[in-house]
Amino acid sequence: MRIILASASPRRRELLGQIGLEFDVLVSAVEEKSTSTEPWQIVEELAAQKADAVLETVLQRREASDAQETEELLVIGADTIVACDGRILGKPVSKEHAKEMLHNLSGRKHQVYTGVCLLHLTGNNKESRCFHEATQVQFFEMSGEEIDAYVATGDSLDKAGAYGIQGFCARYIRGIEGDYNNVVGLPVGRLYQEIKEYLS
Repeated sequence: MRIILASASPRRRELLGQIGLEFDVLVSAVEEKSTSTEPWQIVEELAAQKADAVLETVLQRREASDAQETEELLVIGADTIVACDGRILGKPVSKEHAKEMLHNLSGRKHQVYTGVCLLHLTGNNKESRCFHEATQVQFFEMSGEEIDAYVATGDSLDKAGAYGIQGFCARYIRGIEGDYNNVVGLPVGRLYQEIKEYLS
């Protein structure tokens, strides 16, 4: 079975590799838009959009090559957001936006949601399965100077909530409740449980 990760995230690639899966990476070009309002619904919807777009690309390439391929496929789409007091924090659009997010998170608890969509294709039979995980994260207080110094590293600009738990910002993490890998970007323990039937 060919496994395809529909994500450009190096963190997700690393996590999938850590659990011993061999996979290809194909990034979705779809414009991500959600009509949902609940964090868990948003991440599941966006993960599904990514997986659907990548599967469509793979099938179009098959058709264009006139290959009679029947290779079993599993496409993995994922999306992560941060929620604090009901406010959704995606990726910051600027350094100032990142600083605003971090001021909002400083000294407080928030939730990280990652949605995963699995598309399993065998012949003409397509099965879709979506799920999400939520992890609660608490920050220590961060001073304005500490926030400025962290944002200056550039680490915050491509991450939901403007921080990466696995990097420089780890010095400000007071604790978590739930799956650490979920905060990094992919709940690989739950993911493996969901796909192991396909791997046997």
